[in-house]
Amino acid sequence: MRHPFLIPTILACGVVLTACAKETEEEKVERTFQEVNVIDETNLNDVMLSAADPNEAVTYFHAAASKDPERIDLQRGLAFSLTRAKRNTEASAAWKRVTEMEGATMADRVEYADAQVRGGNWKGAKATLDAIPPTYETFKRYRLEAVVADSNKDWKRADHFYETAVGLTTRPASVMNNWGYSKLTRGQYADAERLFTEAVRQDNSLFTAKNNLVLARSAQRNYSLPVIPMSQTERARLLNTMAISAVKQGDVATGKNLLREAIATHPQHYDEAVRSLRALEGT
Repeated sequence: MRHPFLIPTILACGVVLTACAKETEEEKVERTFQEVNVIDETNLNDVMLSAADPNEAVTYFHAAASKDPERIDLQRGLAFSLTRAKRNTEASAAWKRVTEMEGATMADRVEYADAQVRGGNWKGAKATLDAIPPTYETFKRYRLEAVVADSNKDWKRADHFYETAVGLTTRPASVMNNWGYSKLTRGQYADAERLFTEAVRQDNSLFTAKNNLVLARSAQRNYSLPVIPMSQTERARLLNTMAISAVKQGDVATGKNLLREAIATHPQHYDEAVRSLRALEGT
């Protein structure tokens, strides 16, 4: 016996299956386009974070985050951009918002502390850092711990964190410079000189460390330039720093001679040193 009623049923199932297959293919295509858009957006986000003008990046991420405020990557991008633009008060508020979102990391908390330090909120930075578990160990975390301890004149703690931070990076010049300046403010000039010398050895383009090295030597009444790489212009500027330091310590005659040497050394007219020398000579 035949069952003709089965044929329409089978045909109907075939139509449904075809429709399902077609729908699945459309969904696949749509998903592909969505993935492409995400990749394009991610690339654009990276470009805005690294290559764009900081204030342009702020505008971009502010608009993007306003459209989708629950996306932590956009809020994080806004916070980073505000930090790059040196808009510290806004950056601190932005990082605080990031730390309160789902998916926030310990790295976000460190960035929040960094923004607080940049904005001069030392007490807030200490509270933020204290809330981070000691098992989270990064160079940036310990560098911030060191400068916050410095601000509180907790020298033992500062030295511990500076030493830890140095051991966690392959480019320690900047933190050595900070550590040396800490020693300089404490009056530990020999230790400061050693740290500044090491900072310059690690990065001989770091003029701040060279200048601080001259200050540390001058504080010990050592008015000879250190044997370090320097351009002619840098040499003149370091001689000027040394001269000012000598005058402040009462070694006026030495200061005058150093200023004359700075003026003669500089490849161009050195107006700053000329004014200082004229002031000392009363002309």
